[in-house]
Amino acid sequence: MVDNRLISGALLIVAAELMFALMGASIRMVSVDLNNGMVVFARNVVGLALLASLASHPDYRDMRTRVPHLHLLRGAAGLGAMYCFYYAIAHMPSLANAMLLKLTAPLFIPLVALLWLAERFTWHVLAAITIGFAGVAVILTPDFSSMAPVALIASLGGILAAIAKVAVRKLSATEPASRTVFYFALIGTLVSAIPLIWLWRTPTSSQLLWLLMVGGLATAGQLLLTRGMACAPAARLGPFTFFSVVFGAALGWFFWQQTLGWSTIAGTLLVLLSAVLVGRGMPHSTPLPAKAG
Repeated sequence: MVDNRLISGALLIVAAELMFALMGASIRMVSVDLNNGMVVFARNVVGLALLASLASHPDYRDMRTRVPHLHLLRGAAGLGAMYCFYYAIAHMPSLANAMLLKLTAPLFIPLVALLWLAERFTWHVLAAITIGFAGVAVILTPDFSSMAPVALIASLGGILAAIAKVAVRKLSATEPASRTVFYFALIGTLVSAIPLIWLWRTPTSSQLLWLLMVGGLATAGQLLLTRGMACAPAARLGPFTFFSVVFGAALGWFFWQQTLGWSTIAGTLLVLLSAVLVGRGMPHSTPLPAKAG
């Protein structure tokens, strides 16, 4: 029997990953002339503006919270991950590699959940994490000297993203999703505005268009991903998030004539296998939200 909800969820997630890959290409385009701080701020302020347009919706009327410290932690970790990932997208030799390293957060989530929430996992998860990092190593080995510094920044982004996602799991016990999303957009906009005191550079009309695309595509991807993940268990839908690597490879080839070596293909398959095994080995009483983009 065909599971229509699984199919619907998979299609929504594939569409979301297309949005994220297009966002990555837009970041790569605009980062030639604008610094990372400008790009991150634009993504946040556009997202906040889009949320403000929903202010009349019942879900966005009551924003009072009793756990501001958790919102601050989620906001700080998520924003830090955004800085790291956007830098990696702009500076990795291949857009596909950057999109793959952006998906390493699930490898860190079991460790963060163990230390923070005391959630235990089986040896299968530990083996899966090992496979995942082996896949990353396979990808980085051929060009390690040139990719290592950026890969380390991307890995830091993965750790911060894992912290942010576990924080959302904590928040989900008392906070509706609309409130969590709102505070992340608000904190991200306010904090990312501070570096603009010394990083600000007035964008040209074409650069402004790219910045609007980054924010719009990221927000569209988040909405599609959220709806998709609500259709079926995360463990069954998680592998579809790797379509961002496929789309990233296609966009990289189309715009920059980037090609994938066998090491990238083999490493990607290992990381995909790892993500599937981690998803099946973790508890699913409260599903983790999708990545932040």
